[in-house]
Amino acid sequence: MVPFYAQDHDYSKYNVLAVDDIPLNLLLVQKMLSRFNFELRTAANGQQALDAVAAKKPDLILLDLMMPGIDGFEVIRRLRANPDTADIQIVILSALNSNEDVIKGFNEGANDFIMKPIIMEKLLSCVVTQMQLVEAKNK
Repeated sequence: MVPFYAQDHDYSKYNVLAVDDIPLNLLLVQKMLSRFNFELRTAANGQQALDAVAAKKPDLILLDLMMPGIDGFEVIRRLRANPDTADIQIVILSALNSNEDVIKGFNEGANDFIMKPIIMEKLLSCVVTQMQLVEAKNK
């Protein structure tokens, strides 16, 4: 049986921003998501993420929480406070996984939360779901 995320679907029109201060984590996410063929950009910290969003609004952000300078929670707060970016789908990818951190992430406005280490099937399933939500919003 072919996994649902491997079914033919064109995601090439979508723009995804992965944000993590650890280059190996960004590489891992890029490898896991390579089958989707969407435009995948990366940022190494919160300020780079905000700059990347200002340069070109992504459809989805995969966001680490623990980063130097502006952390992931603050990135979410700033994006949700701006009407131009308030509707971006945001999925947290983080090793912070206490109930308090998960609840705080959702309260700040995250659409989903994936705990590290990342399980590929969970990430793929989540990304497909988020892309379906983006498609539904665009109709």
